[in-house]
Formats: sequence, C-alpha cells, structure tokens
Amino acid sequence: MTYYLYHIPGKKVGVTTNLEERVHKQQGYLPGEYEIIETSDDIEFISIGERIMQKCYGYKVDDVLYSELEFNKNKNLNMNINVTEQTTTFPYPANKLKGHLVENMGMSWKTEHGDVMLTHKSIKWIMDNIQVSRYNDQRSYVYNKAFARWFDNNDPYDGKTLTGALSPTGVRQNGIKLQTQYFDLIREWASDRGLYEHGDTKTQALKLVEEVGEICRAILKDNHSDIEDGIGDAVVVLTNLAELQGTTIEDCIERAYNEIKDRTGKMDNGTFKKD
Repeated sequence: MTYYLYHIPGKKVGVTTNLEERVHKQQGYLPGEYEIIETSDDIEFISIGERIMQKCYGYKVDDVLYSELEFNKNKNLNMNINVTEQTTTFPYPANKLKGHLVENMGMSWKTEHGDVMLTHKSIKWIMDNIQVSRYNDQRSYVYNKAFARWFDNNDPYDGKTLTGALSPTGVRQNGIKLQTQYFDLIREWASDRGLYEHGDTKTQALKLVEEVGEICRAILKDNHSDIEDGIGDAVVVLTNLAELQGTTIEDCIERAYNEIKDRTGKMDNGTFKKD
C-alpha cells in the first residue's frame, strides 16, 4: 500500500492512501492546489514525516501518529481463528504462520484460561510451541492453557519474566544488584518489539529529528524535566539507529571521543571553537 504525505499550502499537512477520495472529493482541492511531499509504503516512516512537516510549516501537530489511528491499528485484525476449550487453531500451516501472526499484531482473544494477545514475544512463543493439526496439515494450533500461563508469568512486551524482572535501574525485584548497561536494555527492548527486524534507518533518522525538535522547544521554555526526557529519547533513537546501521552506540561514542580527546581550542560566545 502506498501512503501519500501531502501539503495544502496555508492549510495543512496530511497523509492518505487515496488522494482522489481524501483530498479531491472530501477536501475539495484539485491537482496543482496541493503538493506531494513524500510517498512510501512504510506507514511508520510516513507518519513520523507528517508530524515533522506539520512542525516545519507551523501547523497544528496531530496528537496521534497516523499509524496509531484506530482504523490503521485494527485494519489487519481479521485472522479467522478457531478457539475451543483446549486449543486455538490458526487457518495456516506452521511453516507459513509467522507472517500472518505479525500482520495481525495486537489481535487479542479470550480463552477458557485467560486473555491472550499477539505481540512480538507471544508470537515467538507460538512459533516455539505450534502443533500441526493431525486432521489437516494446512492448519496449526497451540494449547490455550499453556499459552495463557505464559502470559501469567511473562511480560509480553519486553520479554522478561515477571519474577525477578529487571527494573530500569538494573536491580532485580528481589533486590539483587546487577551491573546492567542501559544500552543493552534499550537494544533488548527494541529487539523484542521487532524494530531491528522490521525498522530502517530512514524512519529512525526522522524520529531523531523529531526528538531534537522536542529538546529545542523544552530549552526555549526552560523546562528541565522535558529537556531530560528529550535527551533520553534521543539517546534511545541513536542507539537503535546505530544498530540498524550495523554498528553500536558504544562504537560511535568511542570514535567520537577519540576524535575530540586531544582537541584544543577556546570558548567563543558560548561555543567551543577548535584550533
């Protein structure tokens, strides 16, 4: 599917998959009265681009990303599963199941043993425990009780077991102190959510521009808390950007430090100028 990032001068920046219906018929603008800023089949890339361009042109920035709107979030949640007391059966053979599960990310359903949902981590569990139907090899299933118990004992979003899970400070809930690096936690978090498998550098680069803009606005407002949040968010994006580029944030920092460690110069009007 192609997403169009369009600009109606003096009015708005928006995203649509159907220019004829959305811009021509609904909003009444003809070709030549608007411009196409970007096209992409990556909804996350185009959604972040929309927010950035809204800021650049000074328009109201949408509170919710285009990709997070309900009609986008729920459009794929239509996999026809069969839930019985014992099993959930998927209408696909095991070797073709994973792609369909990923397409229906966020889909949830009830079982006799509790509610379950498709996340990156629960999909991994399904693929590790999938069984082929003895009656039809084009169908596969999991046992509901085992699946629901997995949800009881694990966080389906960051993939750590709830018992003894790591807190952001690197301390287990049972009080054992661990030497945990935040960059490792960031990478684990991103990997669990499929960012490295499905993300790309263009999307992260646009995300970085967005975070830098947030930092600048916080500085202008002298909002210390928002400045800290913005810097932290930017570091997260940079960590993921480095990983997607085939390097690490640590290597990038080391390279930068080796370039500046022996640099000399002086301060001039609030800026360090090298010799």
